Amino acid sequence: MRGAVAGAVAMLGQLPRVLRWALGLGVGALGTAVLLRWGFRRRLEAKIAQALAQREQQLRQMEATLRSFWQKHPDASPKSIVSLSLLELTQKLQEGTLSPELVLHSYLEQAVRTQRDRNCLTGFPSDWEQQLQELHQRPHRGPLYGVPVSLKDNYQCQGVTSTCGLVAWMDRPAKEDCVIAKVLKSQGAVVFAKTNVPQAMMSYNSFNPVFGWTLHPKDPQKMPGGSSSGEAVLIASGGSILGMGSDLGGSIRLPASLCGVCGFKVTSARLSSLGVLSAMPGQSTVMAALGPMARDVDSLVLCLRALLCAELFRLDPTVPPLPFNDQLYSCSEPLRIGYCEEFDSLSPTLPCMRRVLQQSRELLERAGHKVIPFSLRQTDSMTFHFFYGGILADGLETLSELLRDEKRSPSPGLILELCRLPVFLRRLLSVLLRPWVPRLAKVMKKSVGLRSVRKLWELQVALKTYKHEVIRQWTALELDVLLCPSPCPAYNLSAKDFPFGQSSYTCLYNVLDFPAGTLPVSTVTEEDEAELQQFFVRRGRSSNQVFASSVGLPLSVQCVALPWQEEKALRLMKEVETLMGAAGEPRPPRPPVSV
Repeated sequence: MRGAVAGAVAMLGQLPRVLRWALGLGVGALGTAVLLRWGFRRRLEAKIAQALAQREQQLRQMEATLRSFWQKHPDASPKSIVSLSLLELTQKLQEGTLSPELVLHSYLEQAVRTQRDRNCLTGFPSDWEQQLQELHQRPHRGPLYGVPVSLKDNYQCQGVTSTCGLVAWMDRPAKEDCVIAKVLKSQGAVVFAKTNVPQAMMSYNSFNPVFGWTLHPKDPQKMPGGSSSGEAVLIASGGSILGMGSDLGGSIRLPASLCGVCGFKVTSARLSSLGVLSAMPGQSTVMAALGPMARDVDSLVLCLRALLCAELFRLDPTVPPLPFNDQLYSCSEPLRIGYCEEFDSLSPTLPCMRRVLQQSRELLERAGHKVIPFSLRQTDSMTFHFFYGGILADGLETLSELLRDEKRSPSPGLILELCRLPVFLRRLLSVLLRPWVPRLAKVMKKSVGLRSVRKLWELQVALKTYKHEVIRQWTALELDVLLCPSPCPAYNLSAKDFPFGQSSYTCLYNVLDFPAGTLPVSTVTEEDEAELQQFFVRRGRSSNQVFASSVGLPLSVQCVALPWQEEKALRLMKEVETLMGAAGEPRPPRPPVSV
C-alpha cells in the first residue's frame, strides 16, 4: 500500500506544474463543494428540527392550558359539544346556553388529540385567547359568533408563519391577517388552528419535508388526499367544525371526498384571495379558488352566507358585491340536472363511484327532478392542453426556484427532474412510457416546457373558446346543475401518490372556473370491493394495489353549477344529502370523539 502511494506521488511529480496546479484546484473545489453541500443539508435539517420543536412546544403549552381549563370546569361535557352540528351549535351560542370559551376549548382538546394521532396541524394562531375576549366586547353577535374555525396553512394569520411545507418560508411571519380571516373574525368566528399541506401545495398526497405525512382519519394506511389534507382530516376527526381550504385542481374536493366530509370551491373571484399564499402567484390560466369544508352542506351554506358580506366587499373591492342568494338556494322548483358518468378514456369511473352516482340520480328523479344525460367534450384535450399547459407554462421555473434549496417530496420532485430533460429526451420518454403510464407520457409530451408569451396567450384564447363551448352545450339543454363523479375511495399510503388518472374529475372545473362541491353519500361495501378487484383484472392488472382494503371508506359525488351560481350547486348538494340520508344509505361515520 505504501509503495502504491509513493508511486502515485512520483507520477504526480512528473506532471507539468500547471497540470499539478489544475488537478489540485479541481480536487480542492470538489472537496469544498462537498463540504458546502454537507453544511447546507445540516442547516436545513436544523431548521426543520426547529420547526418541529416549536410546534411541539405549542402543543405542550396547549395541553397544559386545557388541563387547567377542565379542572375549573369539571362538569363540562366537551364530547356532547363536539357532537353538535354547526346549526345546533350556533343556535346554542346565539341564545347563550353555551359559551364561546367552552366551545373553543372542546374543539382545541379534540384538535390536539387528532394531531397526536394523524399529524394534521402546523400550529395555533397566537391570538386565539384575545379573539375570545374581543367577542364579549362587540355590540352585535355575528352569524358565526363563537364558532371555532380552522384554516389551511396558506391562509395568513398575523404573527404566524405559513410554511406550506417550505423551509424557506419559515422565517416569514405574516404582517396581518388575510382578508378571509378578517371577515371570519368580524362575523364572530374564532380562528383557532392552522392545518398541514403537501410541499408547496403542489401535490395530491399529504406529505411535506417539514411536518411529514398527514394520515387518513379512518385508516392510517390510507391517503387523505391534498392539498387541503390537514383540513379534511381535522374536520373528519371531529377536531374542527368548519374550515377553509383552497383549490387549484381539486385541493378542497379531493381530500373532502376521500375523508368523508363536504368541500366546496367557489368561482375564483367570489371570495378574496388577498393574504392567501400560492406557490405560483403569477399563474392565471387556471384559477385557484377558495371555499369552506365542513361535516354537512348546511355548514357550507352558513359559512358562505357569513363570508359574502359588506365587510368582504369593503376589504377587497375587486370581489363582486354579490351576497349569498337565499332565494336561489331555497327555491323549490324542480331542477334540470345534467348527469355525467364518464370523463375521458384515461379516467375510468370505478364501479363504486358509478354505484353511488346512479343511486343519487334515481333518488333525484323520484323526487321530481329532471335528470338529463350530459357528455363533456374533449376532456382529454382539456386536461393536458389547458390544465397542465397552464400551470406548467413556465417550464416549472417558478416552482423549481422555490424548491431549489429544499428537501423535496417525491411528487413535485419527479416533475421538476423531468422538466430539466432536453425536449428530445422528454419526447422519447413520452413514447416509451405511453403503454404503461399514458397520462404521464402525455404531460411530458404536450405540457411541460417554457412557453413564449404569444403561445401562452394562444392557450388562454383557446381555453376561453372551450369554456364557452361547454356553456353553450349546458344552456342548450337548459341545465341548472351537473351531477358527476368525485374521486374516491381513498388510496393506499404505500402507493405514495394520487392515482394520476382521476385528476380530470376535479381539475376540469378549475379550468372552466365553475363552482363545484363534493359530499359523502355512502361507504364502500364488500360487494364494491369485489367489483373493484374485477375492474382492474379486466384492465389487465392482476391485483389492485392502489385501492385494496377499502371496505367502509367514504364514497362521494360531485355537484357543479355555472360561474357565480354557487347557490344552485349547494342546493343540489343539499337535495342529494337529504335524499340519500332518507334512503338509509350509510354515510361515513366520524371517528369516535375522544375528549
